Amino acid sequence: MEQNLSAQTLPNSLPNHRNVASDDDDDAPTLSLQALEALKEFLAEQTQSSPDTAAESRAADSTGPALISEDWRLSQFWYDPRTAQTLAQEVLTLCNSATASARVACVACPSLYAYLKNADSDVSVQLLEYDKRFEQYGSDFSFYDYNRPEDLPLELKNAFDIVVADPPYLSQECLEKVAQTISFLARSEKSYLLLLTGAVQKERAAELMGLHPCGFRPQHSSKLGNEFRLFTNYDPETRLEGWELEK
Repeated sequence: MEQNLSAQTLPNSLPNHRNVASDDDDDAPTLSLQALEALKEFLAEQTQSSPDTAAESRAADSTGPALISEDWRLSQFWYDPRTAQTLAQEVLTLCNSATASARVACVACPSLYAYLKNADSDVSVQLLEYDKRFEQYGSDFSFYDYNRPEDLPLELKNAFDIVVADPPYLSQECLEKVAQTISFLARSEKSYLLLLTGAVQKERAAELMGLHPCGFRPQHSSKLGNEFRLFTNYDPETRLEGWELEK
């Protein structure tokens, strides 16, 4: 968790730093000009990147949707534009091959929801998300806590032809509970499932949901240290660089 610093946390705010020394104490400690500049730069970066800010960010490409800022405390890391566009295009392709009224569930992947609605405002997408800032999406938003995997509105049960999930944590417990949610949401065994998580979950994803890794490597705007993979329960063939089967 990043610590949020502001001028209020310092003995004196930066603009008044020159006045730290009082008339009665000429020996009071002061920061050097270099230290002051470094501190100013640090505070500016913290202000710009703070997860508490209400400012919205726009994806690097000109056609991307406006995105609510990431909250790292909730393990939120948005996909980079190429990944988000690739995933959105895949989901829309699946919608066209499914029923005319195909429904999509996005479990803990709000940036994908934004890209889908940006690409096709008529697509039926439900966002299941813990962060209540996304209540602004109205009826498309359902509060979701992975610790209560089936504590969801009954109208969502077995209602979706396509389920995309991005578990917030890499623990076995988290994946198992998200798998319960996916089973709750999927319309049938023929529903398309897409799971975005760390490569370390490869065996568990196969055991729990019969998923296989695709050749396509998802990336995030904030570079993560863990290798990230996309798993599906269907063979995308030429899309997503196909299934990466063991030789």
